[in-house]
Amino acid sequence: MAELDTSILRPPTMERPDVRDAGAALAPSREPAVDAILRPSEPALFSLTDLSFWYGHKQVLANISMSFPMNKVTALIGPSGCGKSTLLRCLNRMNDLIRGVRVAGRVEYRGQDIYARDIDPVEVRRRIGMVFQKPNPFPKSIYENAAFGARVNGYRGNMDELVERSLRQAALWDEVKDDLKQIGLALSGGQQQRLCIARALAVQPDVILMDEPCSALDPIATLKIEDLIRELVNEFTIIIVTHNMQQAARVSDYTAFVLADEAGAGHLIEYGTTHDLFTTPKDRRTEEYITGRFG
Repeated sequence: MAELDTSILRPPTMERPDVRDAGAALAPSREPAVDAILRPSEPALFSLTDLSFWYGHKQVLANISMSFPMNKVTALIGPSGCGKSTLLRCLNRMNDLIRGVRVAGRVEYRGQDIYARDIDPVEVRRRIGMVFQKPNPFPKSIYENAAFGARVNGYRGNMDELVERSLRQAALWDEVKDDLKQIGLALSGGQQQRLCIARALAVQPDVILMDEPCSALDPIATLKIEDLIRELVNEFTIIIVTHNMQQAARVSDYTAFVLADEAGAGHLIEYGTTHDLFTTPKDRRTEEYITGRFG
């Protein structure tokens, strides 16, 4: 994928409220095992430094430092409530939409701090798309679902070509090409999720975030989504939250294990290649989680 000009994230006349609390005290961290946090050799698309996050007075992430490589699939795993989805939403500022949140640390995307005061979060979310746990097509036609984001963003090209390309990228075109006027809600669950992926792809993002995209799907639909992820990573960087250890092992190149401390704040315990993390974990807690001894 061609290098993007991140200066567009910073409109010269736009000021944004700063959700970062740079002086906030951070909860003490339980140190991971030695060398348990890998720095991937590939160029980093995201770099996180001491990222901490609060919902009001409740801290849910503490001192997360890691990088996400370009054009790779990275899986975030860990027990329910450890902060995986919150971490994912920090990468495109979706958490800004919740009242009373606070952020400390840095989240750099292509070297640009996305939480800087003058960054436009709408542009951040266009560059960094999101697919949610439950398929959420709009009560519109298949065509209009795929075209929605592009229309909102003022796309001026050939919409028919864009819709077809997006549906093809989402491996859905052959199944719906004769029924584009049909309402998207009439599709099966797996088809609806792929339609949501097509809708995200239509705005030509750089990154696709996926929050448990297969949790509501049957095994056949899940396999189609997993196959699609492995195809899309040739063009996009993908970061996925999953509770399914087998799924993480099948689709991801890198895996990060997050675990909450006694106070409920999530810490990065181990991060490495998926093969190494699942076969030779460096931290005892990682081994216990992936073997089902807790969580």
